[in-house]
Amino acid sequence: MNESEPSAENFSPIYVSHQEFRAGLPAGRFRLIVNPERAQKYIKHRLFVVGIALPLLGIGTALSLSGYPWVGLPLVLAGALLPRVIKAHAAKILLHLALHDAKTYQDATEYEIMEVRYAD
Repeated sequence: MNESEPSAENFSPIYVSHQEFRAGLPAGRFRLIVNPERAQKYIKHRLFVVGIALPLLGIGTALSLSGYPWVGLPLVLAGALLPRVIKAHAAKILLHLALHDAKTYQDATEYEIMEVRYAD
């Protein structure tokens, strides 16, 4: 096989232990492929975004309608923007959690949210 041709193992996902992943990722030994749709769903579930956003919206609306608009409107805004911000940055949040938490790393690789491959 020529050196210019990539090997088949570079294109298939590999199993790497969490400790090896934590040591090898900053060194550039691995390449990650993240499924954005699955990452968004996992992060929304893992961080309990809906359970935080809905009370913010409800409390903010109640405060705004009861005469405290300067307190209520920021809560409504935070409740509306939180899911959008989490959705936009789900891959980065997943990477951060996977680097620091072995269970998140294992879930992400097991449920094919994230693939680890050798760097070229």
